[in-house]
Amino acid sequence: MTEFDPAQHRMVPQQRWFEDFTLGERFVIPSRTMTSAVFAAFQAASGDTHPIHYDVEYCRARGMPNLLAHGFQTLIHTAPGSGLFPFMVEESLVGFLEQSSRFLKPVFADDTIYPALEVTELVPGRSTGVVALRSTVFNQRRELVLEGLQKFLIRRRASFPVITGTEGGPSSRTGRWSRKPQKTPIN
Repeated sequence: MTEFDPAQHRMVPQQRWFEDFTLGERFVIPSRTMTSAVFAAFQAASGDTHPIHYDVEYCRARGMPNLLAHGFQTLIHTAPGSGLFPFMVEESLVGFLEQSSRFLKPVFADDTIYPALEVTELVPGRSTGVVALRSTVFNQRRELVLEGLQKFLIRRRASFPVITGTEGGPSSRTGRWSRKPQKTPIN
C-alpha cells in the first residue's frame, strides 16, 4: 500500500509557467447543451427575472424559437475553470486581470455551445507575464456567438532569462510577444 499525498492529487501533474505558453495554443472547454435546467440555474443565480429568459410563450410571441440565453449565461461557459487551464497554472497563477466580451448571435434553449480559449498575446515582465486568451463560443450551426478577451498574470520561472529582440520572441520596442515573429536587426 502506498502513502497518499494530497499534493500529488492533481488534474494536470505538470505545472506550467508563463514561458510554457505559446501563441496560438488552444484550450478547448467541454461543450454543453443549454437545457432548461441551465436556464433555471442561471436565473436563480443572476436574479434576472425577465420573461425572455424563462417564458417560452413570451419568446414565441416575439418570433423567437425558444428561451433566449442571457449574454452572461453564455459568457460563463468561457470561464477557464470549465477546462484544464487553471489546473495547469495552480502554482503560477497570480491573478485574473481583465475580461471583455462581444455577444454576436443569440443563444437559445437547446442550443449546444462549444467554448474555447486561445493564447493571442504574451507580455513578459520581470517575474511575471500577462497571458491574453481570446475566448470564443460557437453553436451547433457553426456560428460564432461570442468572442472576447481574458488576461491572466502568470509567474515566470525564477531561472528563466529575459530574452528580447530575437525572432519569435518579444519585440525590443514593445517587450510584447506578437502572433507573428518579428525580425529585429542585430546591432
